[in-house]
Amino acid sequence: MRRKLRLVLAEDQIMLLEAFAAILALEPDFEIVGTARSGPEALERAREERPDILLTDIEMPGMSGIDIAECLHRDKAKTVVVIVTTFARAGYMKRALNAGVRGYLLKDAPVSELAESIRLVGRGGRAIDPELARQVWDASHDPLTSRDRAILRMAESGRSNQQIATSLSLSPGTVRNCFSEIIQKIGARNRIEASHIARRNGWL
Repeated sequence: MRRKLRLVLAEDQIMLLEAFAAILALEPDFEIVGTARSGPEALERAREERPDILLTDIEMPGMSGIDIAECLHRDKAKTVVVIVTTFARAGYMKRALNAGVRGYLLKDAPVSELAESIRLVGRGGRAIDPELARQVWDASHDPLTSRDRAILRMAESGRSNQQIATSLSLSPGTVRNCFSEIIQKIGARNRIEASHIARRNGWL
């Protein structure tokens, strides 16, 4: 008998998390070995359980699904990441693939398609939403660095330059310079517009 695929599921909305767990547990070749409701918790579960696949959303409290994938990639973990999200943005998918994500699926896909995609990834393949795969070729270049993203996210949450500087061990002057560079890179008029543009393109 073939070994079951061991899965960790990460989703911040508890109703969706429970629904995913209940539906996927019905598949005879899947074993749910852990669940998580935040990015850091998902990473911790993945490191503890060492599942075959981590199924996660992109926007998670604390860390994004892409951040988690980057950490596991640096760990040289055998766990592969499949993202299931509502965000049909080529920018997100391009970043996800660069982070080593093996699957990128939309939440409105049928359950049977999700299960088959998980099996495909479990066999070493890739499972990518076909329409998004076509969009990637035309996606705008992501000009942001990981530090740029961290600064924009903290600004979005309402943190001051001083608070951002303290969190990132930078000087307030460096943070101001970073904002100027980000605004110039994106072609925005101010930091608020820069955040909007970055979100719209899937760069955050």
